[in-house]
Amino acid sequence: MNNFDYARVSDVAEAVKLKAETPDAKFIAGGTNLIDLMKYHVEPPRRLIDISRLPLNVVEETSTGGVRIGALVPNSTLAYHPIVESRYPLLASAILAGASAQLRNMASTGGNLLQRTRCAYFYDVSMPCNKRSPGAGCSAIGGLDRNHAILGASPDCIATHPSDMCVALAALDATVQVTGAQSERAVAFADFHRLPGDRPDLDNTLRADEIITAIELPAQGFATNHSYLKIRDRLSYAFALVSVAAALELDGGRIREVRLALGGVAHKPWRNAEAEAALRGQAPGDDAFDRAADMLLADAGAHAHNGFKIPLARRAIRRALTQAANGTPQIQSTKTIR
Repeated sequence: MNNFDYARVSDVAEAVKLKAETPDAKFIAGGTNLIDLMKYHVEPPRRLIDISRLPLNVVEETSTGGVRIGALVPNSTLAYHPIVESRYPLLASAILAGASAQLRNMASTGGNLLQRTRCAYFYDVSMPCNKRSPGAGCSAIGGLDRNHAILGASPDCIATHPSDMCVALAALDATVQVTGAQSERAVAFADFHRLPGDRPDLDNTLRADEIITAIELPAQGFATNHSYLKIRDRLSYAFALVSVAAALELDGGRIREVRLALGGVAHKPWRNAEAEAALRGQAPGDDAFDRAADMLLADAGAHAHNGFKIPLARRAIRRALTQAANGTPQIQSTKTIR
């Protein structure tokens, strides 16, 4: 049995105050990841701070034409929200590709950003893991690494980030709104998650006393030409081997704007500004898409069992971009489940 204190808060100021007092405390909303971590003794917080009653469950338009998504909006509510379905269908599709309907009903938007890796060695407390215990070593390196990173890894960690929603948010240039004991700040989504380096225990750039309050999306939602493609071992309730969020704006048969993000391949959603720049002004087609894939995967490196991910990712990039260019996005099998 894990012993911990429990506190329920009613406003953001109280939440960050309690978090500042106990840095190893954890916020809990839906608890779809944290409860598992506690059961497996991966994370034994001394205090749980229940934030489920904070007024952070609204989706609303912003003055700049974008949308602000409260951190406590459930994933299922967000996927089927009229604004998201009509203006940001890439995000809706990515959410519906993840987890199960029951989990999406409980999982919060902010919690999705903070979920931990699904590396089996991270969950097995009998095995060394630098993410769980800094300096212990990485059991995945030299172990069973089929699901692990081919990009952005380090000698200390080759784990991958598990979220589907985050891949779409990365492609849409989201901004994360956070509040701390002393101030509020906005974090570009590209800067929110960290690569492992020599501190794989740090998943993101949140400070010890900060809480996510909202995610904001810009006005450009790429509603016409987009696709979220997820390749996995089974059709439902499985994490991505490779996923691709592709979004295009076409003008006169040329690519005017493009966003491209990969999931399942790195410690964070993976983007490459040079690959996107190379597509601008080009006619959509296999040649242009293959060049972008080559640039995205230029630094990819395989381990003992995950080399198949590199050609798989290349084919997935071409397919997702083709779907986006044709206006025929990948249809998620869960689309009709409400």
